Amino acid sequence: MKKGTICVQGSYSPKSGDTRVLPLYQSTTYVYETADELAHLFDSPKDGHIYSRISNPTVSAFEEKISMLEGGVGAMACASGMSAILLTVLTLAKAGDNVISLNTIYGGTFNLFNVTLRKYGIETRFITPDDDAETIEKLIDDKTKLVYTETIGNPSMVVLDFDVYAKVCKKHGLPFIVDNTLATPVLCRPFEHGANIVVHSSTKYFDGHASCVGGLVVDGGNFDWENNKRFKDFVEPDESYHGVVYVKEGGKAAFILKARMQLMRDIGAIMAPFNAYLTNLGCETLELRMLRHSSNTAALAEYLNSHDKVEWVRYPSLKGDKYYELGKKYFDGGFSGMLSIGIKGGKEKALKFMESLKLFKIVTHIADVRSCVLHPASTTHRQLSDEELVEAQIPPNLVRLSVGIENIEDIIEDVKNALDKI
Repeated sequence: MKKGTICVQGSYSPKSGDTRVLPLYQSTTYVYETADELAHLFDSPKDGHIYSRISNPTVSAFEEKISMLEGGVGAMACASGMSAILLTVLTLAKAGDNVISLNTIYGGTFNLFNVTLRKYGIETRFITPDDDAETIEKLIDDKTKLVYTETIGNPSMVVLDFDVYAKVCKKHGLPFIVDNTLATPVLCRPFEHGANIVVHSSTKYFDGHASCVGGLVVDGGNFDWENNKRFKDFVEPDESYHGVVYVKEGGKAAFILKARMQLMRDIGAIMAPFNAYLTNLGCETLELRMLRHSSNTAALAEYLNSHDKVEWVRYPSLKGDKYYELGKKYFDGGFSGMLSIGIKGGKEKALKFMESLKLFKIVTHIADVRSCVLHPASTTHRQLSDEELVEAQIPPNLVRLSVGIENIEDIIEDVKNALDKI
């Protein structure tokens, strides 16, 4: 072992970027040769691992892979997608601040923003996908800290118009945050369209097999923290960490360093090493799966679009879809495996259809290799009021289909049989 190498006793360190055979470091602590070596890490935490509540070699190798896939400068793997979102917001905002968010976001995220963050003094100002730049700008003041969006709304299937939000954020010096869970970097790379920070629920397509929960935060390295009066804590010494100045220590990766050394250090919501190991395995087939998910879903959308028991279909590959042109502009290779449909006859018929499916299983999940189905208004979004459901574009007859990679003929046959029963 070379002097200065940090490792788990009895293990070895993988070469940077080599995750073909990812070693599993199921360890809380690490061995150092000298006291100075460990002391150096407390001054320069990006140079190694201190404790697995903050970082871990297995998790770091996985983080590096995702950062490269997204085209970022660094990533942080979290215990869940929700913890990734929370740590991102808390890295930027504190009590008295406010954030701006689309109202068509995933129900769990909406509840975090609308209820939990408010309890801790962070206000969320919601906007709709149809709001123009002028409307959004009216909500911005000197306490606004970020704009939060999703590449594709879950389950509204709203496609994000990156240009609108990128211009507003750049004009006002705000970080443009995009949840890229449903698209993944295979279909859309938000940093190429002006985003500054990307978050993921790795539980979904990255894993792909419903085996483990996880989340990711990716730093695009393209935001000027140093010359922005909204973020003084990036340029002032952090007395809780030996006076480190994040823009000096982290450079372009200042955000992800601050997120890890302040929030992850204190909250400890890091991804478990074994979950990183399993999710890394899932990523090995990510491109193949995303293309199959997308082609299956496009075929199913065409079938449903002409069915007399289906009131409407939301999927960007359909030429009549509201977001068809935006989809062509920002996506490459497909639009993922989720689509939403409205069943004629209202909520009761929608539930009957869902319960009549055989191949599609009723689970609180999407983005699995196996097809899944859910009724969002009574499950994932049941915390929303009737008015909020309307604003989030989730009517009572909406059924969310997460299309797997099974044979498309079997998928269509299952849907046909279920529709026949209503």
